[in-house]
Amino acid sequence: QVQLVESGGGLVQAGGSLRLSCAASGMIFSLNVMEWYRQPPGKQRELVATITGGGSTTYADSVKGRFTISRDNAKNTVYLQMNSLRPEDTAVYYCKSLIYTTWGQGTQVTVSA
Repeated sequence: QVQLVESGGGLVQAGGSLRLSCAASGMIFSLNVMEWYRQPPGKQRELVATITGGGSTTYADSVKGRFTISRDNAKNTVYLQMNSLRPEDTAVYYCKSLIYTTWGQGTQVTVSA
């Protein structure tokens, strides 16, 4: 079955950077559109970025110019490079395939002011 394992979260000061990783299994990874979502405390989950198998990307307005989604199809892994982090980026971050309903456990990102 599909499994997603996120990693790379942590505590960082505002203006800092983190790189999240998501290892996927149980799917033909290169054919899947992959997504990063986040859920801030007390708020709904929101879509942050997407990437197609061929590498085309889209971003939420709130992260454009600061976050970069990428993938390594040979490693079945999708990444989220987060720069110029802000306290409002604090959330649990999840990756997901567009066509599967499976969610990983998420990784906590906390940005201090």
